[in-house]
Amino acid sequence: MRAFLILLLSCLNFLPWHAASAQTPASANANVLPITIDAGPVNASINRPFVSVTVCMPGSRTDCRTIDHVMVDTGSSGLRILASALDLPLPQQTLADGSALVECTQFLTHVAWGPVKQADVRLAGEQASAIPIQLIGGAEFPNVPADCAGVAPLVDGVQSLRANGLLGVGVFIQDCGLPCAQTASLGFYYACAPAGCQPALAPLERQVQHPVPFFPADNNGVVIKLPPAAAHGLASATGELVFGIGTQANNTLGAASVLAVNPAGYFTTFYKGVARVKGFIDSGSNGIFFSDTELPVCSTGSYCPAMPQVLGAFNQGSNGAAIATAFHLDNVEALVRLNPGLAVFDGLGYYNASAAEFDWGLPFFFGRSVFTAIEGKSTPGGTGPYYAY
Repeated sequence: MRAFLILLLSCLNFLPWHAASAQTPASANANVLPITIDAGPVNASINRPFVSVTVCMPGSRTDCRTIDHVMVDTGSSGLRILASALDLPLPQQTLADGSALVECTQFLTHVAWGPVKQADVRLAGEQASAIPIQLIGGAEFPNVPADCAGVAPLVDGVQSLRANGLLGVGVFIQDCGLPCAQTASLGFYYACAPAGCQPALAPLERQVQHPVPFFPADNNGVVIKLPPAAAHGLASATGELVFGIGTQANNTLGAASVLAVNPAGYFTTFYKGVARVKGFIDSGSNGIFFSDTELPVCSTGSYCPAMPQVLGAFNQGSNGAAIATAFHLDNVEALVRLNPGLAVFDGLGYYNASAAEFDWGLPFFFGRSVFTAIEGKSTPGGTGPYYAY
């Protein structure tokens, strides 16, 4: 399954934040959406990049709602909003037989169940009109099929999601693509009628869509720009989600190197002489997730070295480009315990049992401009999909 990559919900708890924060000036450009990293709507998150998203009834300029604390996720595609955070009667996306299209979104550790709706989506000065989005939870389809609910724990509210929604701005246009359009056996999309819900084919155009390709302009990718994070942690930080690559002066590639990805969305990370063939860059993961049995692991699953570690890896794209990339680990569990309320750490890493995966989560973004080019879209760095930094 190429998409639905990762939503990793931190098991660390936080008290109300109080420490100093790092700020970068927000741009007034129409293609810039401010990012805030803070403790989130339930005051219990670390390394979560949030934006505000405006959702409107299709075709309306006034019947709209702005939802704050929607997490930016380069590891998935499509907008998902908690039903409890959106009081708009959006039209239901239906299949050819008139049944309602409902989705079981499968993340690494959780699933999200809810209907696919149509909405106009406004991000900064950009708009995607009448695109399919998902509403998570709600009362419309309360009976979650067993082959969805049995996969993983269900996220259905702000306490479990720790956000009011997810804005997936990954490398793919649809959140599932051809696999869900060609077979109904995967159990991701369902046709729901009064008699119940059954797995169903979901045509590409009816699947939940990445909003950016549907902008009139600045529609070939995104750039996330975040400031460096202090080694000891911060209460909050700000940055920018910039739409388009090479379309305006604020989204030029400059000296960034392009890492093309394979059809599944991966590049290769070489770490300690071992090729990890499922490398990807994911702002929705709050740490760097990889396997290293030589590093100590705390009870929360995070690495907790006795002293800060500076580590290195090579990322190699399917285009042959290779980038030496340094990162560091700290004992974030101890830092949180000693400094309650901090929500931004650049030394957070977690043990991942899969030796094939290397998930470059949010700490990778600090102090960088990270480009995510969308499949099939032309950019100055070539045709997507790719990452660049």
